[in-house]
Amino acid sequence: MMKTKVTIQEIAHFTGLSKFAVSRALSGKSGVSDQTRDIILKAAGKLGYFKDNSLLSGDMNNSNELHDPQNMRWSGTILILFPNVRYQNQESVYWGPVFNGISSRLNHKGINILTLTEPSADQLFTLLNPDAIRGIITVGSISTPILLEIKRLGIPVVMVDHLDPVFHSDSIFTDNFASMREIMLYLLRKGFKSFQFVGNISDAHSFYERWIAYSSVLMGNGIEMNQIPELCSPAVDDFRKTFTSVVHEANLPEVFVCANDFSALYTIEALESMGITVPDQCVVTGFDNLYDNIPVLATVNVNKELLGARAVDQMLWRIVNPESNVEKKLIMADVLIREQYSRHSG
Repeated sequence: MMKTKVTIQEIAHFTGLSKFAVSRALSGKSGVSDQTRDIILKAAGKLGYFKDNSLLSGDMNNSNELHDPQNMRWSGTILILFPNVRYQNQESVYWGPVFNGISSRLNHKGINILTLTEPSADQLFTLLNPDAIRGIITVGSISTPILLEIKRLGIPVVMVDHLDPVFHSDSIFTDNFASMREIMLYLLRKGFKSFQFVGNISDAHSFYERWIAYSSVLMGNGIEMNQIPELCSPAVDDFRKTFTSVVHEANLPEVFVCANDFSALYTIEALESMGITVPDQCVVTGFDNLYDNIPVLATVNVNKELLGARAVDQMLWRIVNPESNVEKKLIMADVLIREQYSRHSG
């Protein structure tokens, strides 16, 4: 007869680790390293440990009513999936705090955490048993093939800062449109009349939303865009080369409106390499509030930890309410104005 229950002893034997370590890892308690925890969770998944352990303790009511998961007791594993992109990882000044928000909330709920950097689509779930994963939180831009693989598995997904037309799932975003609109209306009130947007709008859905807000404010106020196309798709690797080949003193706008603070930093450095000083000859705005020491007139303070925490809240809600419509949640952010980098001198 086949046994239906996988024991902690079997997982310990499979991994070569102690029963104590296995028990601590499976219960989400301290005392084992992240690497050891990952090994144990992967082994437990491979052995089928999670198949008999519902994510929720207690039976779910199968009625059509929406359920509030706030006071439920949880167990199981949530996978946090990072893209295989150098600036989207736990060490990033932007994505690191998002991850911290996710992991803190999962730890608080007593849910196991498994992190994975995006491999190729055909390898993704050969690394672990999908039956072991009760939900997936993606962080940043995830490739379409990976999303299609996840879709095939039917696992609940919440995406932080990403949308894909082939895969509809819950998502958590900063309210990019509202924040960029606020920046643009401020710039118009200050009397600025010529602008260029800087940032690759195909890099992230958030950048695209910021571009849409930028464009709509200019059009709504009858201001010609005259956008230099190359500035909407500069590659990070040769940003300065691209920038300095299309921007000259003759076509210098009053304001470079950047998709994020990285783009703002690169823009300021490129301008300085051309002998153009900021904010004396033109001003620059950013987004995300990543630096205190660059002369940007405006940026947006995104509560990155809150993005992560709310992604967990949405995941728990989705697990309890699998049939409810997909939701896109927006979190308002604070626009920061730094007047000392304001009007250039005439």
